[in-house]
Amino acid sequence: MSSLWTPGGEHPVEPDAAPSAPAEPTRAAMDPDADPLAGLSDEERAQAEAMAAEMAAARQRVLEAPADMVVANHAMGLYELAAIHLSEETPDLAAARLAIDAMGQLVDGLSGRLGEAEATLKDALGQLRMAFVQLSEQDPSRDAPEA
Repeated sequence: MSSLWTPGGEHPVEPDAAPSAPAEPTRAAMDPDADPLAGLSDEERAQAEAMAAEMAAARQRVLEAPADMVVANHAMGLYELAAIHLSEETPDLAAARLAIDAMGQLVDGLSGRLGEAEATLKDALGQLRMAFVQLSEQDPSRDAPEA
C-alpha cells in the first residue's frame, strides 16, 4: 500500500481505488496554530523535530556568515562546475560556457563588493576563460561559441 503526503498529513492510497471528490479541509488544517506534526508517531515526531532543528541551525550559520563570503562561495561553485565540464575527455564547452558566464556575471557585476575573495575570484575567472578559449581552438570542427 502506498501513501500520499499532503499538508494535512499522510494518507494511505489504495492502488485500485477510484478517485474521489476532495475532502473538506479539517479544522486543524485551516488552523495556523494547529500542530503540524499531529498524527506522527513519537519516533516520526522526534525525527521531524531533529530535522527542523538542523535546518534552523544551518540557517543561523548562513545568517551569521558575511554575505560577501556566501556569494564568493557560490561563485566558486560555478568555478568548479565549469572546471568539471572543461576537464572531461571530451569537454562540454556549452555547459562550461554557461557556468563561466554565470560566474562572470557575479564577479564582474559585483566588482568592489566581494571582500577578500574578490582578487582570487577574478584570477579564477580569468583562468577559466583562458582554458575555454584554448580548448575551443584545439578542435575548430566543434561548434564552440566564443566566451
